[in-house]
Amino acid sequence: MPIFPKNMPTQLNHLIIAARNKQESAHFLAELLKLGPPVAAGHFLVVTLDNHVTLDYVETPIDFQPQHYAFLVSDDVFDYALSCIHERGIEHWADPRRTKPNEINTNDGGRGVYFLDPSGHYLEIITRPYGGGLGLASA
Repeated sequence: MPIFPKNMPTQLNHLIIAARNKQESAHFLAELLKLGPPVAAGHFLVVTLDNHVTLDYVETPIDFQPQHYAFLVSDDVFDYALSCIHERGIEHWADPRRTKPNEINTNDGGRGVYFLDPSGHYLEIITRPYGGGLGLASA
């Protein structure tokens, strides 16, 4: 196996996310998480997270399995997102099995909520990472 110099840390750079309607899904996430507007890049619509990871939305005619995407957010963004969820009448749950509707959780000393995006992906926002590590709200 060739040995390559390790001159930069390994980081997640981007994810390609299948969408029924990339405009609707990308704008939904960008608005909810108070991110910049999605940007067209070829046949993708790109949402850039605060840590520079991009979510590259692509429309596909193929039936796809919903995926789970979790976002660590500040308390301010959580409050804003939850108010949007309530205002838009979006179903949400405190747990991934969806047994606690219209609730949030307080796992690991933070807050969290699960909901679906317009393409049916399972989204989660949390204010502290699992295991009780320091979240953005504490930074």
